[in-house]
Amino acid sequence: MPVVTLYFNRLQKLVGKKTSKEKIILTLPFIGLDIEEQTQDHISVEYSPNRPDYSTDYGIASGLQGLLGIKRGMPRLKITKGKYAINVDSSVRKVRPFITGIVAKNGKLDNETISQIITMQEDLHNGIGRKRKKASIGIHDLDKISFPLTYTTVNRNHRFVPLASSSEMTVTEIIEKTDVGQKYGNILGNTARVPIILDSTGNTISFPPIINSTLTTISEKTKNLLIEVTAINKNAAEDTLAIVSNTLREANFNLFSVKISGANNSTPSLNSRNIVLEVDLVNKILGLDLNSTIIASSLRKSRLDANPKGNKIICTIPRYRTDIFGPMDLVEEVALGYGIENLEPTVPQSILAGQKNKITTALDSTSSVMVGLGYLEVMNFGLVSKQIQYDFTKRDQSKIISVVDSKSQERTILRDAILPGLIDTLSRNIHEPYPQKLFETGTVFSKTHEVQEETHLACVCAHNDVSFSEVKSVLQAVLKMGFGMNCITVMSLDPMFSVGRTAEVHVNNRTVGVIGEISPEVIENFKLRIPIAGFEIKLTGLIFD
Repeated sequence: MPVVTLYFNRLQKLVGKKTSKEKIILTLPFIGLDIEEQTQDHISVEYSPNRPDYSTDYGIASGLQGLLGIKRGMPRLKITKGKYAINVDSSVRKVRPFITGIVAKNGKLDNETISQIITMQEDLHNGIGRKRKKASIGIHDLDKISFPLTYTTVNRNHRFVPLASSSEMTVTEIIEKTDVGQKYGNILGNTARVPIILDSTGNTISFPPIINSTLTTISEKTKNLLIEVTAINKNAAEDTLAIVSNTLREANFNLFSVKISGANNSTPSLNSRNIVLEVDLVNKILGLDLNSTIIASSLRKSRLDANPKGNKIICTIPRYRTDIFGPMDLVEEVALGYGIENLEPTVPQSILAGQKNKITTALDSTSSVMVGLGYLEVMNFGLVSKQIQYDFTKRDQSKIISVVDSKSQERTILRDAILPGLIDTLSRNIHEPYPQKLFETGTVFSKTHEVQEETHLACVCAHNDVSFSEVKSVLQAVLKMGFGMNCITVMSLDPMFSVGRTAEVHVNNRTVGVIGEISPEVIENFKLRIPIAGFEIKLTGLIFD
C-alpha cells in the first residue's frame, strides 16, 4: 500500500481554521487512512490505491476539511481556455496513441510541494498507470517551452539531454544505460520508432513513458507548469490528468486548457458525472433510518455534491474520484460523512449457527488427503490463455469458450480443464527443488446450450523417477480415504499424455477423468526438462451433485 508523509505545520495550514494536531490525528482514520508512523513533527499514513487523490497532503487536507465541516461539497475545477496546443502525428498510433495535458500558472513551489507532486506522480505511475505502461506523466517548466508542441515518433538515434544529465544521449543509450531506461524501456518493445514530444523550435520536451528532457526541469523558481499525460487508453489519460489537475488546484495554481488535435486525440474532458442514489438502499445497507436531507449532507461532507429529489439523491462525482463506480460506492461515502463512530452495533434478532455445506465439506476432505500425501495446493485463475490451455497441450480446441471484452490480452478464454494450469505453474517454479507435487480443486467450464460449471480435482508430480503407477496410487488413496470409493483405469489415448502411459479413470462404471504421464512434447512446450505425471477427475456428480 502506498504511503504519504504529512508534516503537521503544513497540513494544519492546508486544512485551515486553526485545526489542532490532535484533531487531525483523530480524524485521519475516518477518511480511510491507516497511520504507519507518528513523530512530533510528522505522521506517515497508508492510503488505498483506489484513492489516488490522497497521494498528496493537498488531497488529504481536502478530505479532512469535509469531515471536519470546514468545507462541504465538490471542489470546483475551474479551467480557463488557454492558447496552448499539442498536435498529434499519426505515427504514434502504433506505439502510444493518446496524449492530453493542462497548463498550471502562477503557483508557488517549495521543496515540500515539489516532493509531494513527485510522490503523486510516481504513485499514479504505479497505480492507474500500471507502472507507466498504461499511462505516464510529464511535469515541465512551462516557461522553457515554445508552443505548439508536436507529439510524434523518432528513430532510436534521436539525441537529447535527458533529465539529471549534462550530455546528449541517443534514445538507445537512454534505454540501455540509465536506470529509468532499463526499468521501463521494455514498455516500448522493439519498435523502430519511439514516441517523443517536441516544441515548436525542435527541442525535445519528453521521451514518454521513460524520461523528460533536462531542459524543462522544475525547481523552486518555477512559477508555471505544463502537465502532459501519454497513454495507451484515453480514459486512463484523462483520469490521471484529472487527479493531477485537482491537486494543482488545491496548490493554488490557475489552470488553463491545452488543445489536443490529430490522430483521434481530442482536448481532454474533465467534467463531473451524476449517479442516482436511493434512500432505501442507504438505510438497508447501513441499518439506519436516515432521510434524504441527512444523506445529502453526509455526501457533501465526503466532498461530493448531492441534491435530494424525493426518495432519491442526485450525486455529482468529480472526475478525479476514479474509485466511485455506482450507488454502493456512494453508500460508503454516506457512512464516512455521517460518521463511522455514529454507527451503533446491534445484536441480530435471531442467532443462527453457520455450518459448511456438503460441497465445502467434500472439498475440505479432498484437500486434507492430498496435503497428507505431500501435495501443495494451488489456486489458478478460471480465465486462462489459449496458448497454455490448448496450443501447448495439443488439446481439442473445438469447444473453446471465449470471453467478450476481456480486460486481459492474454487471458481470454474460460478453462475446461485444470491440468494445463498446473503444468504452467510448474514452469514458473523451475527455480525450486524437485520433487514438486501440486494439486488444485476448482471450477471448469463447458458449453452445450449454455455454459456449464463443474468442479474438478487435478494433480501433477514432477521428478526424475515419476511414473504412471505413482500418480495412480495417489488417485486411489484420495478416493478411498476421502470417500470410500474405488477406481479402475482403462488404457486410452490423449494428446496431452504419452502413448501407452495414459488411461481413463472409471468409478462405478462411469468415466470420470484421465491419468497418465505427460508427453515429452508437451513438457518441452512449457520449457520444462523433467518428467511429469498427473491426473484430473470430475468431482461434480461423483462426490456431490
